[in-house]
Amino acid sequence: MLQNVKKFFDRHILPAGHQQDENPDHALQVATAALLFEVMRMDGELKDVERHAMTAAIQAHFELTAEETAALARLAEAEAEQATDYYQFTALINKNYTPAQKQQLVENLWQVAAADHEIDRFERTLVHKVADLLHVPRPAQIAARERAMHAARQKTK
Repeated sequence: MLQNVKKFFDRHILPAGHQQDENPDHALQVATAALLFEVMRMDGELKDVERHAMTAAIQAHFELTAEETAALARLAEAEAEQATDYYQFTALINKNYTPAQKQQLVENLWQVAAADHEIDRFERTLVHKVADLLHVPRPAQIAARERAMHAARQKTK
């Protein structure tokens, strides 16, 4: 994973003359995006509305351009498909994110799951599993889900 992350950021994200060490958040971006992708594909369908929610969350959270977001999403998809578990992503996030950032990530996961106005049991299980690995308390998980569902309903009005 780390070699692919380094290649991606050397090619697409890092400005000329910057070293990988100067920008340590890149692996976090891939880990976050990979978890968002996992939620998107969990119900067995890659829906455009969920893909849009995923890319919107990535772009807003990391303040990336549309091109950088698309490239990060492609890399995250490849990393997620190669991953054997979620620990490699959640361990990195646990080391570097504050509790508030973890809660925001959980809300983003719920937003992707709720983008199609239905959260199926596989999506629900995955978000709870990831949130538990991130040590996000259950009340915060539920509040994040409610905010995500409310936002999804507001988009259709």
